[in-house]
Amino acid sequence: MTGLTSAPSWSGTSSDPNDEQFGDVVEPVENVRGDGHEYDAVLVGEPFDRAVIGRKGAAQGPHGIREALAGLKTHHFDAGPVGRIGDAGDAFVAVDSGDDLPESVRDLQDHLRTVAGYLHDARTFPVFLGGDNSLTYPNVVPLLDQGSVGVVNLDAHLDVREPRDDASSGTPYRQLLDAGLDAYACVGARHFETSTRYHDYVREHGGDVVTSEEVGEDVVAAADRALDAMDDVEQVYLSLDCDVLDATAAPGVSAPTPGGLSTRECFRLLRLLASDPRVVGFEVVECAPPLDSGGVTVAAAARAVAHVLSARGARAEP
Repeated sequence: MTGLTSAPSWSGTSSDPNDEQFGDVVEPVENVRGDGHEYDAVLVGEPFDRAVIGRKGAAQGPHGIREALAGLKTHHFDAGPVGRIGDAGDAFVAVDSGDDLPESVRDLQDHLRTVAGYLHDARTFPVFLGGDNSLTYPNVVPLLDQGSVGVVNLDAHLDVREPRDDASSGTPYRQLLDAGLDAYACVGARHFETSTRYHDYVREHGGDVVTSEEVGEDVVAAADRALDAMDDVEQVYLSLDCDVLDATAAPGVSAPTPGGLSTRECFRLLRLLASDPRVVGFEVVECAPPLDSGGVTVAAAARAVAHVLSARGARAEP
C-alpha cells in the first residue's frame, strides 16, 4: 500500500512538433519503490486544505499546477531541457474532503507522513504539489530518521504557531523543530505578518529570517544567507508557500499581502537554492485556484516547479 492514487497521464497543448512541453515528457510512475530512483524528480499531489488559516481552495492546487505545467516548454536557457520527470499520483486520503478523512489534522499528518516516508525511502526526489502548509510537517519529518535536516522556507510567515487544539497551516515548523529539525530559514518574510513571540522562538532555535526587502536588494546574497543557515546539515528540504509572492503576483492564496517577492526574484532564488546538492525534496503549497485571478498564481506555481526541475538536472539535447 503506497497511499497514492493512480498516476495521471500527461499531454502537451502545442500543435508545433518542435514545442516539447512538460505534458509531452512527464511519465506516470506506477511503482515508485521500484522505479522512482530512475527519475530526476517525481511529482506527488496532496489535495488537502482542511488545516488552512484563512481562505480555502488549496485542495485544488495539485490539479491546477499540473494543468499549467503541462503547457510549459521544457527548455531553460542556462540548463537546457529538463531531465526525466515522473508523476506518482495523489495522496488518496486527500482526494475527498468528506467523512473518510481522519478526524484531526494531526491524524491526517500521520497518514501523509507514511506516504512521504515511502517516497523518501524509495530514493526519489519528491516534488509535493499542495495543498496547505500543514503538509510540510509530514513531508519533512521522515527525513529526520535519515540524518540531519534543514528547511529553507520561502514564505511570508514563519509558521511556528503553537498547535494547541490541533495542527494547522501555521504550525508546521514548530512541529518540526520540536521533532528535532536541525536548521530553519525563512526567506521572504513580511514585516507586520508575524508576532514578536514567534520571531523570538525562531531565533532561540537558531533559525534565520531573510525579509522580502532583503531578497529584493540582493537575491544571490539572500540565497547564500539561507544556505549558510543550513550550516552542516546533510539534507536540505525546500518549501515554497505561494504567499511569499506579492499579492499582485499571487492573489490566489489563503492570505495575499503586499510587499512580497516578484516572480522573477522567486524563480531565481529557487534555482540558486535547488542547485545545492544537499536538497532532497521540494514542495509548493497554498496555491488556491478558486481564489485566483486570471490564473496568475497557478502560472507562477507551475513555473516555480519548472525552475526547480531544471535545477535538478538536464538531459543532453539531440
